[in-house]
Amino acid sequence: MSLILYAHPFSSYCQKVLTALYENATPFTLRPLTFETPEPMQELAELWPMKRFPVLLDHGRPVIESTIIIEYLSLFHPGPVLLIPVDPRAALEARWMDRFFDNYVSTPQQKIVFDAMRAENERDPRGVADAGAMLATSYAYLDRVMASREWAAGDAFTLADCAAAPFLFYADWTHRIGDAFTNVIAYRERLLARPSFARAVDEARPYRRLFPLGAPDRD
Repeated sequence: MSLILYAHPFSSYCQKVLTALYENATPFTLRPLTFETPEPMQELAELWPMKRFPVLLDHGRPVIESTIIIEYLSLFHPGPVLLIPVDPRAALEARWMDRFFDNYVSTPQQKIVFDAMRAENERDPRGVADAGAMLATSYAYLDRVMASREWAAGDAFTLADCAAAPFLFYADWTHRIGDAFTNVIAYRERLLARPSFARAVDEARPYRRLFPLGAPDRD
């Protein structure tokens, strides 16, 4: 099997790639980056000194960063679900929405989570407040967008939904999506019902104790 994925099942960026792989039933070998398996982390450090994950290995060639991995899979290991649309305008919309979820949902969400992992005297209350405000603004924007769409970039499941699924999943745990944002809530529910993402969520359940803010008893 040519594809090897270095990933942690509970990581949102890893779930983004796992969703893409599961969506097309793409064969791969998982090298889990867990405390119980130290060898894969040592291998990852050799491939990518930043030690950030996921990293995909294809016949010895590393592919780094979740969006690039999904782009790579679409080019060299395509499946029946076109995660990058053929139409250039549709492809740009999928890429834009991927960037939206990465920069304006995941980034502030992780700011809040990482701050909770710091010692009390090293925390950044102002930064956390700003991150919460950005999430609230992002929810309001996304609610308008999703009023006329089933999936993030339109009628088809794409790269953008692979990003949206884990990022909205954890964002709602971190800064609850308000009841007023009915379109976002409904979209999140559709993502959770998607078999590819549902599989990633189920595989991560044993690690919920690791969530620094305390994983809610739902989802």
